[in-house]
Amino acid sequence: MTVLPIRLFGDPVLRTPAEPVVDFDKELRQLVTDLTDTLRQQQGSGLAAPQLGVGVRAFVFDVDDVEGHVINPVLDFPDEDEQDGPEGCLSIPGVYVDTRRRMNVVARGFNQHGDPVQLIGSGLMARCVQHETDHLDGVLFLDRLDAGRRKQAMREIRQADWYDPDAPPTVKLSPHPGGQPNPLGLGG
Repeated sequence: MTVLPIRLFGDPVLRTPAEPVVDFDKELRQLVTDLTDTLRQQQGSGLAAPQLGVGVRAFVFDVDDVEGHVINPVLDFPDEDEQDGPEGCLSIPGVYVDTRRRMNVVARGFNQHGDPVQLIGSGLMARCVQHETDHLDGVLFLDRLDAGRRKQAMREIRQADWYDPDAPPTVKLSPHPGGQPNPLGLGG
């Protein structure tokens, strides 16, 4: 079992778009194992490779007793239904803020062996898949918040014991219109 440290808000790797996986090799399989072991130890719902400092497009998930991983995910949204509820992040420990996401998602990508996979999710699974795919694009859930919720989140971050006032992190606006999920389904 390999549990690795999770990069925290403010680390530049979390703001850097990840590169597509091109080699489905032993190194990738080890990354999936490390992500899975770390996620289990942290008892989270999802974990993306950049959160471990690895800039490739891979994430693992464990939602409602469904575990797995997706490499090079591409998202589609089958409808316009939305959800608005609490969301947190292992890279921003202890901070939970209501965040708008699409209710339903279809993620297409590959498994660690390079075989095609498709994940259809709604509710919490859809939230997790969108959140983790955002990580692969250098986007944090804070970027999806309106100004009032973002201010609330930043206040909680400044009060957190892990926050370093000498190296304050920045929040950027979502690259997607209105801070909403990308209606084209590209990258969360």
